[in-house]
Amino acid sequence: MSADITSALDAIWGGSTADAQESAVLEFKTVGRSIVDTLTDLAEAAACFANAQGGSLVVGVRDRQPGAEAFVGASQLDPAQTVGRIYEVTEPGLIVIADVRDYRGVQLLEITVPRSPDIHQVAGKATERVGKSCRAMNAARIAALLADRRGDDWSSKDSGVSPDSVGPVVQATVRERLARSSSMERNSWAQLPWPDICRRIGAMGEATLNNAGWALLADSEHVQAQYVRRAANAGLLSANESVHGPGILAITRILDLVESRTERTAIVTPNGAQLLVGDLPETAVREAVVNAFMHRDYRSPEIIRVEHDGPTLRVTSPGGLVPGVTVDNILTVSSRCRNFTLAQAIRSLDLAESAGVGVDRMYASMTAVGHQPPQFSTDLVTVTAFLRGGPPNEPVARFVADLPLERRGDPDTLLILTYLLTHRTTTAVHMAPLMQKPESETEARLLELSAPGMGLLERTADTAHSRRGEYRLVGSAIRALGPAVSYRTRSGDDSDRKIITIVSEMGSINGRIVQALFDVQPATASRILSDLVDRKILEKTSKAQRGPSVTYGPGKDFPRRPAREGKRATRGRSEQKLPMDVEEGGESNE
Repeated sequence: MSADITSALDAIWGGSTADAQESAVLEFKTVGRSIVDTLTDLAEAAACFANAQGGSLVVGVRDRQPGAEAFVGASQLDPAQTVGRIYEVTEPGLIVIADVRDYRGVQLLEITVPRSPDIHQVAGKATERVGKSCRAMNAARIAALLADRRGDDWSSKDSGVSPDSVGPVVQATVRERLARSSSMERNSWAQLPWPDICRRIGAMGEATLNNAGWALLADSEHVQAQYVRRAANAGLLSANESVHGPGILAITRILDLVESRTERTAIVTPNGAQLLVGDLPETAVREAVVNAFMHRDYRSPEIIRVEHDGPTLRVTSPGGLVPGVTVDNILTVSSRCRNFTLAQAIRSLDLAESAGVGVDRMYASMTAVGHQPPQFSTDLVTVTAFLRGGPPNEPVARFVADLPLERRGDPDTLLILTYLLTHRTTTAVHMAPLMQKPESETEARLLELSAPGMGLLERTADTAHSRRGEYRLVGSAIRALGPAVSYRTRSGDDSDRKIITIVSEMGSINGRIVQALFDVQPATASRILSDLVDRKILEKTSKAQRGPSVTYGPGKDFPRRPAREGKRATRGRSEQKLPMDVEEGGESNE
C-alpha cells in the first residue's frame, strides 16, 4: 500500500474515522449482505474515480467507526472476480487492479483505479469525484471532458466569422501591441493588411477567424467577466462591473480595474534604485487574469469572476485543470493547454509569458516581495487562482533585489527563502511538496544554494557531511533580512546582545546561565548557544563537548570592543565570579 493509505489506516486505528480520512483520491468501503450489490457499488465508485483523476478504494473498513472496531475485513471478495465484475458493469469497460492487503492481521482489498481517457458509466449514469463525493455529469460536461482528454483544441476550429467583423479599436490595439513587441519579426507584422495579421498571430484559417480569433478579437455580445471590488476593512461593495467585448479588450479592462485600486509602496534597494511595489504585484495579477482567459472552457456558459477584496485577488474561470495538471504539480508540470491556438495568439501579442513560465512568474513575483505564493484550487468544473497580497515586506524586497539576476526570478530560491523566514531550518523532505519536485532534485537545489559564494544557505553543523542535509539561512542573510526573519525578530537579536554582554563581562557562559537568563528549557538554551557557535560568535572553551561542564567563550566573529573598554572589561571579569547556583552542575548543551 502507498504511504498515504497506510497513514490513513494508522489514523483510523488510532481513533479517527474512515470518512475523516477520505479524500479526492481515497475512499473506504465495506462488504454488504449481497456480494452482487457490493460489486455494483464498487463499480460505481471506481467509475467515479476514473472519470476524475483516479484513486484508490479500500474495502473492509467501516465509514464512521473509530479504532480497531472499524476494520471488519473483506475476505469475502475475490480480487479476480472483483476486477471482472467492475469491467462488466461499466460502459465502456473499466480495467482496475485489485490486491489483497494485510493490515494488523485484517484482510483488506485495495482497488487501484487509473485516470481514464474515456468517460465510464454504470447503468447509463456517469459521475466524477469532486472532493469526497461523486457528482453527476451532464452531456455538456462529458463532451467537454472528452475533448480535453483527447487533446481536441476548440480554439483551432473555424468560427465562420469574417475578419472584417473586427472593429477598428481592436485592430488598432493589435497593431499597437505588435509595434511595441520586443521581437523584430512581430514589429513588421503591424504594417501588414488586417487579414494577414490575423493569420500571423494564429487567429484565422483560410478565409475566416478560428474560435481563437473570435474569442480574442471579435466577440462583443457576451459578458466575458465580472469584476467585484470590496473595501479592505468594511467589506462593502465598491465596484461591480460586467466586462463585455473582445477578449483582448476585456483582459485590458480587468487589468486596469485591478491596477487602479492597488496601493503602492516605494522601496529603495541596496544599490539606490527605487521600486514602486503594489500590494498585489503587477506580474502576478497579469498572469492570473490572462491565464483565466487563455485556459478557460469556452464551451461553458459560465463567465470569469474576479473578486478584488482589499489586498487579495481571487480569479475563477470555467473549466477544470487540463488532464495531467493538478494543484500539486502546477508549478513544475510541462506546459499543457486546453486552447492551444488561443494561447499562441495571446502570447504573440505579448499578453502572456511564453509557454510554461506563467505560473513560475506568479510564484516569483509574489514571494519576491515577502508574500505567500499563489494558491490554486479546483472543483473540476472551475479553477481558482488566489493571491494574498498586502504591503510588501521591505527587508525581503530589498534583499531579493540584491540577489544575482538569475536568482531574483527563480521560484525555487524564493520559496526556500520564504519558508526560512519563519522556520530556522529546512530539509528536502519539507521543501519538496512546496517546490513540487522530487526530494532528490530538491536536495540538489538546496545544496546548490549552500555552495561557497552563494551567500544564502548553509548546512547545520550536525549534517555538514551527511548525504541529506538540514539547511538554514547564513548569518549575513539573517542580518540583511533583519525583522523579516520572525524567529530573529522575536528573540534572536535580543538574545545575542544579552549573551554577548555577559561573555564580555564574565569571559564565558554556559547553558544553565542561558536557562536562567531567558527562562527557557535546556533544549532551547542548547539551540541558542549552538546557533551562536555556528555563526562563530561563540566557541567552546572547555574540554568537555557535552554535559554540565560545557562553557563557551568569544569566537572568531565575537564583537570586539575598543582596546580601552576591553581592558576595563578584563578587569571586571577578574573581579567577578559566577553565582554559586549556575557555576556548577549546568544542564547539557547538546
